[in-house]
Amino acid sequence: MAAFCQRFHSYRGSVEALCFVVLQIHFHTLRHWKATTEQHKTKDPWHAKEILGHKNIQSTQVYIHLERAFFLNAPPDDYHVKVAKIQEEITQLLETGFEYVLQKNGLAFFRKRK
Repeated sequence: MAAFCQRFHSYRGSVEALCFVVLQIHFHTLRHWKATTEQHKTKDPWHAKEILGHKNIQSTQVYIHLERAFFLNAPPDDYHVKVAKIQEEITQLLETGFEYVLQKNGLAFFRKRK
């Protein structure tokens, strides 16, 4: 892993220079893009915080505001919603790409984007 990190840091400067000259893109621009798209995809600021390595959620708030501004007129998020009662149903839903949302009254709720 240390060798990878050393290579990454040695290449990072040349990649940044190429992107800046060709596209006016900085390394931090890519960081903003990744955090903003993850925030839009998951709607979970704690997930974006973990990806960015922020220690404080307030540092991540800027990406939430960016996401709201960028996707203001985006179509609403549509989901398929399924409910599971037993372990086999839960396993089947997870294997088919559904994500766990919550558990209430002995029922487990899952969702997957349409």
